[in-house]
Amino acid sequence: MHKPLLAITMGDPAGVGPEIIVKALEHETVWQACRPVVIGDARWMTEATRIVGTKRAVRAVTSVFDAGVHDSIDVLDLANVPTDFVRGKVSAAGGRAAYEYIERAVRLTLTHQTDAIVTAPLNKEALHAAGKMYAGHTEILADLCGVKGTVMLLTCPRLRVSHVSTHVSLRDALARVTTERVMRVIQLTHDALVQMGIATPRLAVAGLNPHAGESGLFGDEEEKIIAPAIHAAQRAGIDARGPFPPDTVFWRATQGEFDAVIAMYHDQGHIPMKLLGFFDGVNVTLGLPIIRTSVDHGTAFDLAGTGRADERSMVAAILLAAQMVRR
Repeated sequence: MHKPLLAITMGDPAGVGPEIIVKALEHETVWQACRPVVIGDARWMTEATRIVGTKRAVRAVTSVFDAGVHDSIDVLDLANVPTDFVRGKVSAAGGRAAYEYIERAVRLTLTHQTDAIVTAPLNKEALHAAGKMYAGHTEILADLCGVKGTVMLLTCPRLRVSHVSTHVSLRDALARVTTERVMRVIQLTHDALVQMGIATPRLAVAGLNPHAGESGLFGDEEEKIIAPAIHAAQRAGIDARGPFPPDTVFWRATQGEFDAVIAMYHDQGHIPMKLLGFFDGVNVTLGLPIIRTSVDHGTAFDLAGTGRADERSMVAAILLAAQMVRR
């Protein structure tokens, strides 16, 4: 079986990224599924192996084609972490390094030198300190790939949720609920679930207002904006239903009635996902010309250097990326 070559970005070196990568690579299921290559700093990854306590060696490589075939942590070494770097603190150096890992991973994957990207967490404040004025990974990836209209899909063993909008104010999120955008999120979610092995995905679309508007009593966005998108998706052969009251639709999905839920804004979708998949959730960016999965948590500066950060989300992200590549 072909093992996909996955570019795993180290994330902000001040955070837990290096440690959760090291711990994830202790799982035999990861090596069975893929050939991993870390895009990062070899010296800093070596320090992470000391913190975690693994005997697996770090090997600096100059070409990704030589990576992932040995029993070692292979690192495409950008050597961009300063020798006096401080773990657990926001810094421009950390933000700059994290950005450079993403930039290199995107370039490698767009040119088919690697098959997909798996990202460790970065810090938005550090990014901005480095002059990279992005809201997060999704916006960086869209910019580097030259696309617009990407979609965030979160997945864990019990629930999958896509979002019409994410990192914007609630006031702006309301304005972004348009028929065209809802239809795009439905389409991309359908296509992604097929790639994940679900032949005929069943999609539930959440309403925007309490009780999905209750026939216009609490708002008419469901009737005027969301329902037309659902009808368009149905005409395109997609099994999309709704809009459903947001306070019950996620529970219905966890009971097996739906394969994914389309949420209208960040917290509507993130709250049930964090409740059910805090440690093993995966973030997938839809609408890119490449496959990208990520851990569904932040840099956890307070845990950096302790070796206690939980690697389950990183393991799940790696396995899902490998699965999507094979399909």
